[in-house]
Amino acid sequence: MVDQAKLQALRAKYAEAGGGELHDPTFKKVAAAIFKGSDRRQAPYNGVSTLLGAPYEPDWLTNPRAEKLEMALVGIPMDLGVTNRAGARLGPRAVRGVERIGPYHHVHRVAPIVSRRVADIGDVPFRSRFSLEQSIADIETLYTQFADKGIRPFGVGGDHSVTYPVLKALGRQRPVGLIHIDAHCDTGGPFEGEKFHHGGPFRQAVLDGVLDPERTIQIGIRGPTEYLWEFSYESGMTVIHAEEFHRLGIDAVIAKARAVIGDGPVYISLDVDGIDPAFTPGTGTPEVGGLTPREVQMLFHGLGGLKVIGGDVVEVAPQYDTTTNTAQVGAQMLFEIISLAALVDAPGS
Repeated sequence: MVDQAKLQALRAKYAEAGGGELHDPTFKKVAAAIFKGSDRRQAPYNGVSTLLGAPYEPDWLTNPRAEKLEMALVGIPMDLGVTNRAGARLGPRAVRGVERIGPYHHVHRVAPIVSRRVADIGDVPFRSRFSLEQSIADIETLYTQFADKGIRPFGVGGDHSVTYPVLKALGRQRPVGLIHIDAHCDTGGPFEGEKFHHGGPFRQAVLDGVLDPERTIQIGIRGPTEYLWEFSYESGMTVIHAEEFHRLGIDAVIAKARAVIGDGPVYISLDVDGIDPAFTPGTGTPEVGGLTPREVQMLFHGLGGLKVIGGDVVEVAPQYDTTTNTAQVGAQMLFEIISLAALVDAPGS
């Protein structure tokens, strides 16, 4: 039987209410920002595409607003460091084209673009499309500006070599911790005379003193290049292979990650090849047997309260992504990372 009194109460409260009229304080605040007093919101397919639908402010660093920018979303379209299939330079454009990510995170009960001052500031201004070394320097220059202004940056690559200069900029005052989701440890040495490749950013960051290996956890590792990752073990990084992840279970991995990271600043780096290619085929070095998107989301759901100072999603190569699944997953993971960051104030703020 239908409870008639309850039905009448629901009718009185909702029958004439618009889609943007809500009563829960958290929901109401998000709706007010999105609907702006009406029942109309911008169609997700209208306007200029930006990362997570954030406001587009490409001149913010040169023309700061009165209100401080807290989080910067930035494209890093550079893949000169790949060792297999190229194409991740097109990753930022593909992720910007994904519609309807956010604004509300139902687990963390936060809407980052509503509760924090967030903007897509465009792409790293590279001086040359041909020089890997110059590109690495250009990324460091931009991210040093973020660090100096107390802005937490969240990037979309690009290949994984881009994370090395990011860590150089963010860890120059104090070595940072790292949550790294990937099929590969990316702690290899120089190959063919080049150390700035996507298989070695975290070795270089440790050797430069900007990444704390004892506060680094690498999750989802697998594939035929295990023999290259000696540095991870020698330096004291915690490595959780994909099969270990499934054997331990989500809760144990979350507990391990929290124990490794502690209460210091942490950067989150997700290579989409950490996820099984059944879900993210559009990447340069796919490895069968990876995590599912839901497992990675659940991992992030358990990491609330960590002092996230920035993050990235890398290695989205859309030309191998016939269903656009990879770009969709990449955009969602970017949202998961900034939602974690939105739960806490920036370290030192």
